[in-house]
Parts: sequence; C-alpha cells; structure tokens
Amino acid sequence: MKEDLTSILVFATNIRNRSDKEFVSSILDESTVIRKWSIDQEDIDCVLRVVTNVLSVNDIIKIINILGFNCAELQ
Repeated sequence: MKEDLTSILVFATNIRNRSDKEFVSSILDESTVIRKWSIDQEDIDCVLRVVTNVLSVNDIIKIINILGFNCAELQ
C-alpha cells in the first residue's frame, strides 16, 4: 500500500540518542492517529517523519516540545 504523500510530515529535531528516541517512541507508538513514524538520527537535523491524516504540523511540534525536544517543520 502506498502512503499518501500529503500525510507525511517532516521535521528537524534534537532527538539525538537512543534514550531520546526510546522516550519519544513510548508516546508516538501509543497514538492511534499516527500510522507510522521514524527518526533519522544519522542526519544532522535528526529528521522525524510522521505519517498521519489527522494531526497537523503544529500538533506534532506541540507533542515533541511537550516531551522536551526542539521540533521545526522541514520544507
């Protein structure tokens, strides 16, 4: 099944290490409106990709900020 490209949101974060990723994953994995997500920690921007048809860019930024990390949309 192909992902709808309009539902893939991409962000720069400071989620840099394994424990950061595990902490974020404990929240993102529980969400029923996030279909899939990943963090590329080898990229300088620690790129977070989120597949959702429900949450907005601002929703994701708020979630990540509440968890104590920086998050900004990548164009």
